[in-house]
Amino acid sequence: MIRTLVFSVLAFALIAPAFAQKAEVVDGVAAVVNKDVITISQVRELVGSRERSLRETYKGAELDAKIKEMRTSAVKDLIDRSLVLQEFKKLQANGANIPDYVIDDRVNTIIREEFGGDRSAFVRTLQAQGYTLTKFKEVEKDKIIVQAMRQSKIDNNFVISPTQVQAFYNKNKVSYATPEQVKLRMIVIREGSSGDVPDVGSKKELAKEIRDKIAGGAEFERMAQMYSEDESTQQVGGDWGWVERNTLNEQLTAVAFSLRPGEVSPVVSVDGGKGATYYILMAEARKNATVKPINEVRDQIEKNLIQQEKMKAQDRWLETLRQKAYIKILS
Repeated sequence: MIRTLVFSVLAFALIAPAFAQKAEVVDGVAAVVNKDVITISQVRELVGSRERSLRETYKGAELDAKIKEMRTSAVKDLIDRSLVLQEFKKLQANGANIPDYVIDDRVNTIIREEFGGDRSAFVRTLQAQGYTLTKFKEVEKDKIIVQAMRQSKIDNNFVISPTQVQAFYNKNKVSYATPEQVKLRMIVIREGSSGDVPDVGSKKELAKEIRDKIAGGAEFERMAQMYSEDESTQQVGGDWGWVERNTLNEQLTAVAFSLRPGEVSPVVSVDGGKGATYYILMAEARKNATVKPINEVRDQIEKNLIQQEKMKAQDRWLETLRQKAYIKILS
């Protein structure tokens, strides 16, 4: 029997608490879980910030579908939370408890890590969110209970077999791959970048002259510092570092990955809205695509699989709670 649930607590960023229950808001019932009611306001609190992000990305029917999916998921999460808290109440009859000092430690950790130890700033933020310190502690206590109850239902003696590790590695091999890369330097010359002086043609000739100087022995890095119009790389000699195939546009990518180490490209012209831009590329080195061998990622895979097993164990436990409960979703 659980007598006291005490565990180490990580600091949570102070956001509008997802699980807050504001008694003064009576705006409809989203679901009923045994004798508990989940309100529409609780659902809105849980999805509020994510809904705003969706509205910036989607429109019309697609937006409606995304919001409906998110709200449905939120209702299910709140139902599970309610079931867990109800289960804890049963244990309280036999002495289960969350000591006050655990809640205080949580609050003090938040103040220290999220507010630099400034308790006044923390309280002001609570007030701006419409919370008292007492209410916030209640919310945090519920979070701790839910986390502790979930952890208490996990068997930490999972054994992952070599066969499971190999199967996961084979299925997710792309996750352990390093793509082909080129260490690139580039000189950029743009038409229309020298004030009001017409330069169509002259910039192209300049690019060709620079290319000829490099072919004649001039250092690419020095030419880039003198002539390149790419402000972000000019001072470092046109150094782009290691680039992958999705770093540049299709035309420049094709040129960059066709070069041998030490080779300099011809002048590459790319048409743009304000005139052409001329590029000279040099490949300093290349790396072929590689995949980490399983021995290098075995521990990582085992941890991943153990975490998956823990989640499955929690889901099985929650499903038993759902099966025994009266649950009615109204919206």
